[in-house]
Amino acid sequence: MGISVWFETFIRQLWQVMLDLSPSLLLGLFIAGLVHLYLPPGLVYRGLSRPDLRSTARASLIGVPLTLCSCGVIPTALGLRGQGASKGAITAFMISTPQTGVDALLVSASFLGWPFALFKPAVAFVTGMIGGALVNRFTVPDAEPRSMPVATAIEPSAGGIPGALRYSLFELLAAIDLWVLAGVLVAALIATFIPPDYLAGRTWAQGLGGMLLVLAISIPLYVCTTGSVPIAASLIAAGMPAGTALVFLMAGPATNVATLGAVYRVLGTRVLAIYLGTVILMSILLGLGFDFLLQGIHVGGTVPADGHGGHSPSYLAIGSALLLSGLLAYLLGLRLKAMIRGWRDPAPGTDLVLKVEGMSCGHCVASVKKSLEGVVAVREATPDLASGLVRVRGDHLDVTDLVRAVEQAGFCALRND
Repeated sequence: MGISVWFETFIRQLWQVMLDLSPSLLLGLFIAGLVHLYLPPGLVYRGLSRPDLRSTARASLIGVPLTLCSCGVIPTALGLRGQGASKGAITAFMISTPQTGVDALLVSASFLGWPFALFKPAVAFVTGMIGGALVNRFTVPDAEPRSMPVATAIEPSAGGIPGALRYSLFELLAAIDLWVLAGVLVAALIATFIPPDYLAGRTWAQGLGGMLLVLAISIPLYVCTTGSVPIAASLIAAGMPAGTALVFLMAGPATNVATLGAVYRVLGTRVLAIYLGTVILMSILLGLGFDFLLQGIHVGGTVPADGHGGHSPSYLAIGSALLLSGLLAYLLGLRLKAMIRGWRDPAPGTDLVLKVEGMSCGHCVASVKKSLEGVVAVREATPDLASGLVRVRGDHLDVTDLVRAVEQAGFCALRND
């Protein structure tokens, strides 16, 4: 098959993925915006301070519907910790939140069907509960409530429906746009180059061995929960068992190097071991259980192997795909504009440039920017996601204060001389 044929097939697959993804993702983002708008201020911070099962359950229940990636969870969890939340509640929140969300639920239903989509938030809740309970059981409770001023990604919103739309499109979507793009591209590549049922005949992709392989790949990497769904759908279409795909959708979003580093810094080695062990063990057990429970029930991706759907797409799907494509292109343009402006506008000699480790998404950038601009001497902080550099402008800047502000947001920083 020639390169032109491969390219044509890839473009068809790319458009098909966008048709399947866009209506559910846009609806999910809007619902998440409404939840953010009408969530009573301070609700998340109440009732999480005791090291008991009730606080753990509340933390998991709060985390499941929130649309936060694993990096966005870091500053939010630090905020909860600063308000006095227990170690168990924090662990439950950090495990359950990045695995799912309103948008991911609808996207999963579109690509993988409702049995898979409903099983996924249940898995996130149960896994968070178990991780939090183990931390409460095997760690020493706090002697007294903690209190420290930190930035949090959860704030009361304002502005009615336009405010919800603004939050949905220019905060939530901006936080995951690159990962959604990556997920769509990878899904299209898989559907283009891996024949249908190719993995079904490969023993290394089946059973426990396949799950361990997926774990080894997904644990250190950042995988956005929404962007990972099209990838999982393509792998299932290529013959990967649905239980193995569930392992990928659990372990990928719940773990990455930045998240594990934050757990270690904030909660210590023992909690990190429990956190990682819970995610690994529960993803395997629930993946095996999912395959057992749904024997005979078809679970598969909607990405067609030959690039052609069984029917013409609806006007809603086409309009949603065009709208989402435009929004993603617009956000990409804003990123490129900010990068070019940063290259052309070098900082005056009195300004500082910090090197921040761990920024992986829009949530990270927003958290670092907000925390730095909370320092009195700072006029403006401009993080660059691509380079990890943050240009800080202000009067009589103190490097110690700036580094402390970045650390309070859940990241590491040093002066970039």
